[in-house]
Amino acid sequence: MKTINKKLLILCTAALLIADSGCKKSFLDSDQLSSYSPANLDNPTAMKAALNGIALVLRKEYFGDSAPMLTESIFSDVAVEGTTDKSTPAQDLVTRITPDANLNSDDFNKVGWYWDNSFIAIRQANSVISNIDKPKYSSDAEKNAILGSAYFFRAYYYYRLVHQFGDVPLQLKDLDAPRTDFYSTKREVILAKMKTDLEFAQTWVTDNVNKGEVTKGAVSHLLTKVDLALGKFDEAITAATSVINGSKYGLMTARFGSTASDATKNVVWDLHRMDNKAISSNREALFLVIDREAFQGFTPNGSQLMRNTVPAWHFANLKTPYGGTAITDAVTAEIPLTRMYGRGIGRYRGTPYSTQYIWTDHTDYRHAKGMWMDMTDLVYNNPALKTSKIEAERNLYGKPLVQYDASNIKQMFTNGSLDTIRHWFGWPHYKVFINSTNALANDPYWTPPRGTNTDWYVFRLAETYLLRAEAYYWKGNLELAMSDINAVRSRANAQLYTDASKINIGTILDERARELYWEEPRKTELTRIAYIFALTGKSAYNGKSYTMAAFSDNNFFYDRIIEKNDFYKNQVPTLQGVKYRIAPYHVLWPIPASAQRFNTGGHINQNKGYSGYESNVPALDKIE
Repeated sequence: MKTINKKLLILCTAALLIADSGCKKSFLDSDQLSSYSPANLDNPTAMKAALNGIALVLRKEYFGDSAPMLTESIFSDVAVEGTTDKSTPAQDLVTRITPDANLNSDDFNKVGWYWDNSFIAIRQANSVISNIDKPKYSSDAEKNAILGSAYFFRAYYYYRLVHQFGDVPLQLKDLDAPRTDFYSTKREVILAKMKTDLEFAQTWVTDNVNKGEVTKGAVSHLLTKVDLALGKFDEAITAATSVINGSKYGLMTARFGSTASDATKNVVWDLHRMDNKAISSNREALFLVIDREAFQGFTPNGSQLMRNTVPAWHFANLKTPYGGTAITDAVTAEIPLTRMYGRGIGRYRGTPYSTQYIWTDHTDYRHAKGMWMDMTDLVYNNPALKTSKIEAERNLYGKPLVQYDASNIKQMFTNGSLDTIRHWFGWPHYKVFINSTNALANDPYWTPPRGTNTDWYVFRLAETYLLRAEAYYWKGNLELAMSDINAVRSRANAQLYTDASKINIGTILDERARELYWEEPRKTELTRIAYIFALTGKSAYNGKSYTMAAFSDNNFFYDRIIEKNDFYKNQVPTLQGVKYRIAPYHVLWPIPASAQRFNTGGHINQNKGYSGYESNVPALDKIE
């Protein structure tokens, strides 16, 4: 495989001009629609620049403060919004997630970000597709590979949109004039078209491309998801198998890369190091977003993953059992915890399900000491403790934090048990630790470190195995499903499953939660699975069956979350008195009201449970 494209920075600069044209307005705003002319797409280099511009949009989903991936996670079983010092975040989803609410803000949620940016990316893909015949190519293969890559990006974003918002407008051509007459198209019609496009792309896109570009493996991986969503389980198995059995890819089971000589770590640590993700010896990466120091102009805040996902252990709210301040975040501290683990603010608050309940196997690398961090793995490092008037408190310095219980919780937290939401939970250190090594490391903004530039997995072969396991499950072939799950577990040194009769969709979702932290869009995948249960009528492990007719009222998405997410199940209150709540209709997000207002000549349907649903018209059931 080629090395990372040295021209990528130049290409992305050109493409960024395209992306920025639509960042400040709704997709359906006529001014935004008329702001970009594709006249310059007259050569293959320009076409590739446009494709790299779409990759910029994709990169932003994972990176930055309050990254959009956080919103995907909190509409699920694995996490809730942990920012408890304000009342604006999406915690009570019933009141916060409405068509007219603020749907694109670091302090609220990023539902609207997905709507706006998905259509921006689709429009860029359509610009390439509609103008594919303009350039002069070296061969049909070059032309079709570019076209296939554009098909991939369009399919990627439509796959996400239909599992976030349901029926949405289907736009397959570039716009040469403003449009205000969009109508919703049925989800299954959109998916069927995306399947056809991906099958074309599968033929022409190759794996011999620069890191960060679309690969054949990524196309087949996405095709697997689309086939699953359409209930075409045999075809999903075929698509996944083409990746798994291809000579190009394989699970990384032996030590590799820059950290291979560190005897205190393991292959899972190697897999998730920032400088190992895009190297040629890493055979597990199907599709990456590339984020390097040279790209600071495009991702000025870096990943900020440590800031988003690590608990706010540094706040003065965290005390010793005797009431003294437990920890300092000073980078010059004798025990510099911020340099060792990052300085978090607990936005992504893992649930007990994802941080405790699924980790019963103590041999699993992903939850081993030094890989996974619990609060009791941190130590008291506040130098003031050394001179405390309380002898027992003086003896705490340098020792592990004491686990809170009923006898000491009032002393350890300023606001009692409510402070544990943000300040006390476990996290996958091996996944989120991104050392600040770039030029901004000494800038006050980056001190203490919050996570900096890093490449990131979008698709990885471990997920392909779990997708094929899911397809086998839907077909009732539990032995083969168990085998694919065990392939992932074996690499993690986890105990293997031996009783296939106990394999169900919950088993697969548990393994996805262990393996795909901050990689999978959990809400999207839960909604896709909920659709499959409703389409097939297959009984879930909870004994229930579901229908499309009652999809927004009774669905697997909601039942799974209420079963596993203790915050939503128990309507736990925050410091602001806001209770965590979710409803069955959150299986689909609201269509932003602004999108409907600008669409004066058509009608974009609203999802059930939200204001405006009563005015819906039949969605289009064919491609016009």
